[in-house]
Amino acid sequence: MRWLALLAFLAAVNPDELERMTARFAPVKLQVDTTKLPPGDRAALVPLIRAAYVIDTVFLTQFWSGNHELLAKLKNDTTPLGRARLLLFWIEKGPWSSLDHHKAFLPGVPECKPECANFYAPDITKEEFERWVANLSERERQDAQGFFTTIRRTNGTLTSIPYADEYRNDMVKLATLLREASMKTENATLKRFLNLRADAFLSNDYYESDVAWMDLDAPLDITIGPYETYNDELFGYKAAFEAYITVRDDRETAKVRFFSEHLQEIEDNLPVDPKYRNPKLGALAPIRVVNQIIATGDAAHGVRTAAFNLPNDERVIKEKGSKRVMLRNVQEAKFNSILVPIAKRVLPAAAQADLSFDSFFTHILAHELTHGIGPHDISVGGRSTSPRRELKELYSAIEEAKADVCGLFMLQYMYERNLLPGGAEFERKLYTTYLASAFRTLRFGINEAHGRGMALQVNYLTDKGAFRANADGTFAADFGRIKTAVRDLARDLLTLEAMGDYAGAQRMLDTYAKLRPDMSRAIEGLREVPTDIAPINVTADAIVRPPLP
Repeated sequence: MRWLALLAFLAAVNPDELERMTARFAPVKLQVDTTKLPPGDRAALVPLIRAAYVIDTVFLTQFWSGNHELLAKLKNDTTPLGRARLLLFWIEKGPWSSLDHHKAFLPGVPECKPECANFYAPDITKEEFERWVANLSERERQDAQGFFTTIRRTNGTLTSIPYADEYRNDMVKLATLLREASMKTENATLKRFLNLRADAFLSNDYYESDVAWMDLDAPLDITIGPYETYNDELFGYKAAFEAYITVRDDRETAKVRFFSEHLQEIEDNLPVDPKYRNPKLGALAPIRVVNQIIATGDAAHGVRTAAFNLPNDERVIKEKGSKRVMLRNVQEAKFNSILVPIAKRVLPAAAQADLSFDSFFTHILAHELTHGIGPHDISVGGRSTSPRRELKELYSAIEEAKADVCGLFMLQYMYERNLLPGGAEFERKLYTTYLASAFRTLRFGINEAHGRGMALQVNYLTDKGAFRANADGTFAADFGRIKTAVRDLARDLLTLEAMGDYAGAQRMLDTYAKLRPDMSRAIEGLREVPTDIAPINVTADAIVRPPLP
């Protein structure tokens, strides 16, 4: 990792290196039509956007104890180097690069992001925390390991501090702004959620407001509060604050409902032995499609979220399930800024006209829905179990690949039965866009589930003749073979899950989940393509002037 340390040093003193690092995030304007919102909801946007900016302040505190002091220094440095540093700092919400293993790009800061962020006393160790927790009462232990407390050292003794106390001034501001918004909206479910979430900011009890968020049914779709725990790399206990202010996309949400109505039919026709099909699917987690006005806090640093699945409180999940929220305009921005230039490099010129955002997003919807079909409760050696338990660490890659190819199978099935429009163009656009999108996923490497599962798909389909590598470095789909190859791959993956076949899953991954030379060359040729986006919140900025650059 010495080269990463060198990169951080160069970036700290070299504006050109900072510019290169910043260029990996393509600036995109996010605009959302709010004119069709009810008048009360449009009025509520003002305090809600202001609340989102408060979330940014809280998250900066949570991410690193030195963030606010560093930000003040950067804002006072008006040199070209200072401006370049400030821009990348604001993209990352701190002095470490999310695309370079969280190495520092500014001088005078820790070389890497602290594992404990600012959730724990800075000198704490895992061993000390665990010894301390072992001697606590059950209630105290729940607080110490809970989502919504920080761990501080007082007179040498570790203590749990509720977020409501740790961030008291900001929590009061948030509660006030959410109550102001609740008075403006006329939607009963939004009003209830905002009031309960305002209460939670002050009481530190988020359960009722999480339940109310699951019941939220409003044109103005709001997610705000402490949720994800990824920034706590010490234990993964502590939730970071984030906000999404969004408008529901009724057209795409209706499409989800339409697909959901046909899921049992898809299940009944899956290309797998009928004994492995589920004759009665259970309730699926709801999916909402929205357009993002603004995201802040944990939702707005480094690589941007394009979909999320919340809440994380197991009590709420047991009672209400979880909800998947898909940010359509964020997906579209990533498509235009990243997938389009990727396609220009990996697809033949004649195929590029078939690249389609509608196909891209519809396949993402199908992917999410088909996670819910196929084997889930299985029997192995007379034991009741699940594919996840049997496939262990291999499950995620197999399941991601299964959802991709079953999503393709689902759309092909519905098209052939005239349930989806598009004529002959439908298949060309679907499979061409899927092929180009594969390289978007493969760029992140095969050490994580999505990339590993995608390498499996591309190599399997290539060996079946459904994809081919051309001499000029581009790739093409064979439309005469791909439908059969997709069915075959869906059958093989579904069978592995149905049988809980760990050895078979290992063989499949060993055979296909690798970057072959032609794939590696193609990925190397994408180095100049942005990795992600840096949204410019045009609509939000027009409603409330942003407090920070």
